[in-house]
Amino acid sequence: MRLERLNGNKIKIFLTFDDLAERGISKDDLWRNLPKVQQLFRDMIMEADDELGFHADGPIEIEVFSLPAQGLVVIVSKRWDPDFIDDDDEYIEMQVTLDETSDVIFQFYDLEDVIALARKLHVMGINGGTLYLFEKRYYLVFEETNLPVDIDMETLIAVMAEFGHTSTVTSHRLAEYGQTLMADRAVEMLYSFFCKKES
Repeated sequence: MRLERLNGNKIKIFLTFDDLAERGISKDDLWRNLPKVQQLFRDMIMEADDELGFHADGPIEIEVFSLPAQGLVVIVSKRWDPDFIDDDDEYIEMQVTLDETSDVIFQFYDLEDVIALARKLHVMGINGGTLYLFEKRYYLVFEETNLPVDIDMETLIAVMAEFGHTSTVTSHRLAEYGQTLMADRAVEMLYSFFCKKES
């Protein structure tokens, strides 16, 4: 589990599927609002208090984005409520929103790593993807429609993990705040510009 403060009232938590498994929770359990899922959210907020000084002293909103291979991105926001009375330290008023995406997103510190990955993906018959620049890092995003129908997702993730890191930034955030360097056919363009000359 990784925690990051976004601002004074908002934090981001990244959970892998292994993190969930360790707590005896499956991805499907999240949609069932089980007591153990509520406890997971409470544990995350307590850990955020310890690590980041993020104290849930009122109502909070929790947004959960499920990524196909990476895990979960959880955004926790404090919601100001003038009528809220904190008379129970154990009680946390939560409003949970769940969103599942089929995007595969990896981040890279260096363009050379993206080029090396493009060389390998091109050989696998993958030519799509959108390349973004956001906060001095590169992000390669594959929507399900950008991938061959017969692609093995585990293999794709394993290859991408050789060159980059799973991203906790959503594609919506990249599209809104990032700079689009290559849209829809990023692997094909990278291969054409940087790799074709080598062969």
